[in-house]
Amino acid sequence: QVQLVESGGGLVQAGGSLRLSCAVSGRTFSRYDMGWYRQAPGKEREFVAGIWWNGIRYADSVKGRFIISGDNAKNTVYLQMDSLKVEDTAMYYCNAKSIGVSDWGQGTQVTVSK
Repeated sequence: QVQLVESGGGLVQAGGSLRLSCAVSGRTFSRYDMGWYRQAPGKEREFVAGIWWNGIRYADSVKGRFIISGDNAKNTVYLQMDSLKVEDTAMYYCNAKSIGVSDWGQGTQVTVSK
C-alpha cells in the first residue's frame, strides 16, 4: 500500500496555470500505474492523465494543455495544467494502481473562474 498526498490546487482565472503534486510514500511510484483523476460536483470521477507501464495517456479534454510527469528522486508525480478552463474546475485525485491495488489520495481542489 502507498500513501498519496496531493497539493497545489487553488483558485485561478481562466487561461491561467497550476501545477499539482502527488507525493508518494511507502513505495516508489515507478512500481505503479500512476494517474490523475478529477470529479466535479454532481459528476462521476473521470480520468485526466496517467503514467502507465505502456506509456503516457491523456483525456481528450486536456490534451495539449496538461502534462503529467514524475520525479523519481522526490517520488512525486506532477500535473502541469496550462490554459485552464472553467470546465476544469473539480477535485483532483492522484491514484496508484497495481495488481490488486488501487490507492487514492485525499484530493486537491482546483477552481477556475471566468
